Amino acid sequence: MSAFTPTSKTQVRRLPKRGVYDKEQIYSILDEGFLCHVGFVVDGQPYVIPTGYARSGDTVYLHGSAASRMLRTLDDGVDVCVTVTLLDGFVLARSAFHHSMNYRSVVVLGKAKPVEDESEKMRALHLFTNHIVPGRWEEVRTPTAQELKATSVLSIELDEVSAKVRMGGPIDDEEDYALSVWAGVVPVRLQVGAPVADDRLLDGVAPVGLERFERRATR
Repeated sequence: MSAFTPTSKTQVRRLPKRGVYDKEQIYSILDEGFLCHVGFVVDGQPYVIPTGYARSGDTVYLHGSAASRMLRTLDDGVDVCVTVTLLDGFVLARSAFHHSMNYRSVVVLGKAKPVEDESEKMRALHLFTNHIVPGRWEEVRTPTAQELKATSVLSIELDEVSAKVRMGGPIDDEEDYALSVWAGVVPVRLQVGAPVADDRLLDGVAPVGLERFERRATR
């Protein structure tokens, strides 16, 4: 699989060896995450809003209420920055200075475009639903015409994108390796709990397919 071409805005400059432009690795980070943060500026005031997302090929989709200020602002063609971060571990060094974290992150720059075509809009909502629980779309009621009208879907092309990844243990100053201080990595991962049924769930309805909710690590 090919790589994204870094631009002057997406080239990783701080610790460039951690920069990743390979499409497969960037896709895997986006596909493992659930939550992105969307940054944009309105009248000189910056905002960063968390929201769900889904990816298809080189396109990231955002969605929400048609009344959403964020989506209405992005619909106007403002510059946008979308980030996704996966925390993999706490890196504990022998000095406070060298403590760090292991992570995989993606930064996407561009402009959002409204998805007007109804079939593409429905396909994007299908992606959102199955991004959370694979196969869920096939089990639930699909959106009505009124619900589609009340929902905005935006697309952002992965034209300017890069990832940054830190892996491994602490990197201490040579003299600090003689210190009697524990050092290493405390792994971190997202884990789901047991399903809690809704109060109005019909009798005898089992959470079919929720075993698919367990997201496999892609590293």
